Amino acid sequence: MAAMHTPTDADGPDLRHHGDAEVRGASALTDLAVNVRAGTPPDWLKARIAASLDSLAAYPDGRAARAAVAERHGLPVERVLLTAGAAEAFVLLARALKPRHPVVVHPQFTEPEAALRDAGHSVGRVLLREEDGFRLDPAAVPADADLVVIGNPTNPTSVLHPAALIAELARPGRMLVVDEAFMDAVPGEREALAGRTDVPGLVVLRSLTKTWGLAGLRIGYVLADPQTISTLEHAQPLWPVSSPALAAAEACCETAALAEAERAARRIAADRAHLVAGLCEFDEVRQVVGPAEGPFVLVRLPGADRIRDRLRDLGFAARRGDTFPGLGPDWFRLAVRDRATTDAFLLALGKAVQG
Repeated sequence: MAAMHTPTDADGPDLRHHGDAEVRGASALTDLAVNVRAGTPPDWLKARIAASLDSLAAYPDGRAARAAVAERHGLPVERVLLTAGAAEAFVLLARALKPRHPVVVHPQFTEPEAALRDAGHSVGRVLLREEDGFRLDPAAVPADADLVVIGNPTNPTSVLHPAALIAELARPGRMLVVDEAFMDAVPGEREALAGRTDVPGLVVLRSLTKTWGLAGLRIGYVLADPQTISTLEHAQPLWPVSSPALAAAEACCETAALAEAERAARRIAADRAHLVAGLCEFDEVRQVVGPAEGPFVLVRLPGADRIRDRLRDLGFAARRGDTFPGLGPDWFRLAVRDRATTDAFLLALGKAVQG
C-alpha cells in the first residue's frame, strides 16, 4: 500500500531542483540529466519558428495554434488552452483553483507541488513504493482529495500507468490532473487520456518541450472541460504565448510531425532497451525501475550521490534522485540517448563504481 504523507512547507527535498541544474555552466558534459531529446529541434521546425520572426511586431494570435491542438486531439477549441510550457499550467491550476485538499502522487515531477505550495495550499503526498514498482494504487489516494496530480508516464520513474487505473481516481467534485508531458515519447501514445471527454474532472497537460527540443521556447497546453479552460484562461496575462511558440505548436500538430514523433518514440524504445540491458550487467546496480516507458530510466545504486560526482569527472551528468519525494541519495535518473553515447556512459559508469 502506498503511503500518505502531509509535509510541512520546510519538509523534505528541494522541489525546485531540476535536471538543467546538473549541466548549467558545464557545456563539456554529456547531458544525461535533462530529458529533452538530443539533436532537436529538427531543421524543419527551426525554419518554421524562424519564419515567424517576421510577425514579431504584431501581438500574438493563438487561434490557429489552438485549433491545430484541438484537431490533433479531436476536441473542440473550447477544451484547449495554450500555455508557456506545462510549468505555467501548474501555476495557473494552483492560483486559479481553490482546492481544499490537493494531493500529489509521488515520486513525480515536483513543480506541481511547488506551485500549489507557493499559492498557499497545504499539499498531501501519496508516496508510491519501490516494492510495488512505483505503480499506482488508487485506494491510496484519500477519498476527500478534491485535486489529484499524477504523471503518466511518470517522471522520474518512467512508469506508464494504465489509463483505466488513472481514470478510477476520477469522481464528482474532484479535479484529476494528469501530466502527459512525456506521452508523445511512448509508441502509439498508449494509455493516453488526452482527448477523453468521458472522465469527470479530467485535466490533461501536454508539453512540446521534450520530443521537439523547445525548452527555451516554452510551449505546452491544457486539455479540460470548457469551464475549467475559461477559469485558467482568465488567470493568464494577456498574450501569454509568444508568436514563435505558437508557430511551433501549430507545426508540431501536423500529420508529418506526428509521424516523426512516432518514429522517434520507437527509436527511444530501442535505445532505452540497450541502456537498461547495459545497466543490468552491473552487480552494483540494485534496481532499474521497469518496465520503463519514458525517455529516461530510474536507477538505484548504493552511493549514487558519490558516483554521480565521479561521473561528472568522467564527462557525464546524471540527474540526482534525492530531490524527488519518495526517493533518496541512492537513486539517479538517466536520459535515454543513442547507443554510442550509452556505450560511452556505461564504460564511464564502470570506472565510477570502482572508485
